Amino acid sequence: MRAEPTHAFNFLLCGFISICANALHAQDYPVKPLRVIVPFAPGGASDGLARLVGDKLSRKLGQTFVIENRGGAGGMLGSDLVAKAAPDGYLLLISGIASHVVAPAMSSAPFDPIRSFTHIALFGGPPSGLMVHPGVPARTVAEFIAYSKSLPAGLSYGSAGEGTHSQLISELFRLRTGANLVHIPYKGTGPAVADVVAGHLPAMFAGTSAIAQVRAGKTRMLAVTKEKRLAEIPDVPTFAELGLRELTTTTWFGLSGPPAMPRDIVSRLNSEVRIALALPDMREKLDADGIEINNLDSDGFTAFVRSETERWGPIARAAGTGTNK
Repeated sequence: MRAEPTHAFNFLLCGFISICANALHAQDYPVKPLRVIVPFAPGGASDGLARLVGDKLSRKLGQTFVIENRGGAGGMLGSDLVAKAAPDGYLLLISGIASHVVAPAMSSAPFDPIRSFTHIALFGGPPSGLMVHPGVPARTVAEFIAYSKSLPAGLSYGSAGEGTHSQLISELFRLRTGANLVHIPYKGTGPAVADVVAGHLPAMFAGTSAIAQVRAGKTRMLAVTKEKRLAEIPDVPTFAELGLRELTTTTWFGLSGPPAMPRDIVSRLNSEVRIALALPDMREKLDADGIEINNLDSDGFTAFVRSETERWGPIARAAGTGTNK
């Protein structure tokens, strides 16, 4: 008489079939267009990187990467949409320091920056620099600090807005140096840079997009937040050279997805992103913005997000800012 399969055997058989199905799914992925949520308005650094990388992945994987802007609440609205999505790899997110570090530190987030996501691949991001109008009587960081302390009402500085990385860098600079600074939030980097050029704003921490204004002599850069000097402005020192290594930082972005995504899909996307970032034409664009190649796998990117949360979360709370970008 033939023995009936045991419950344990049935359980193992079902598990084996499930594993095989997932492997086949990962091997065929992707079989339809992918949506990539940018949790901010069009035109920013996150949007630009998403479109650059998305175009390369579309060509390599044979499926369209549809970039969709879903701004609001410092990036938390779009991020929450992805956190609650099916983990099949067809709805992804451009994550970053604003949406996954600053905003959750400043208000009650509907997600956990680590557990609510699969962090797939780090794109990197541009460094910043302390930029002043030529009318500011300071040609070094030390002179800038001394000048700010000489003003009873303090020296005004601009940022891209309350709770942005540019404000947090400025706040860290103020806390570490004792500079007498007064925050003036703007609605984006562009208007703030324009006011520095026009002389309406004395100073700000600006991204590398402002280098053209520096090279044209319309502004002056005192130091940059990169580990090494920027090739475009080699005479400008790094903060690390000046003994302020804590100010070595970038406004980073990456590719993330819902929690519990299949590991094979995550590994493939991570590999394809790193290949795309290393292409010569991509390197030319990224080098111009001071963005360096990283070699992090998914686990490394997750550890990076955790370290950034530990680093900037307390500073964001101390600054008492909001979460608008």
